[in-house]
Amino acid sequence: AAPPGAVSFGVKHTEGVSVEVARWGQAEVGEAPGSGASWPLEEGTVLRFSMSQASSEVNDNKVTVSFYAEGGQPISQAGVFLTGVGISLDVDADRDGVVEKNNPNKASWTWGPGGHGAILLVSCDKESP
Repeated sequence: AAPPGAVSFGVKHTEGVSVEVARWGQAEVGEAPGSGASWPLEEGTVLRFSMSQASSEVNDNKVTVSFYAEGGQPISQAGVFLTGVGISLDVDADRDGVVEKNNPNKASWTWGPGGHGAILLVSCDKESP
């Protein structure tokens, strides 16, 4: 998505956002550089945005990517506004057919017919950037 002539990019983001840079052929992911720093623009470079808490209002976080030509001359910018949505999982923790918001058994799990705790299978791994 970089404009023609771009050879590097820089990333700025609000405090509530975390940005990582991943590149093809490299196993590790690095934090995006801070204000004023730039990264070489290479094919297969991916920016990953995340938020660790819910937003207080719609579009209250932002990521801006600046693209630079040879010599560091700015040529374009792209931005995205983000809204973090909080999700709460309520479960039938004591397995009695009733979902209770503050059931104390949500914090532990015991096997068997008299047991308690939710059974939840989730696949949320990062198999590829």
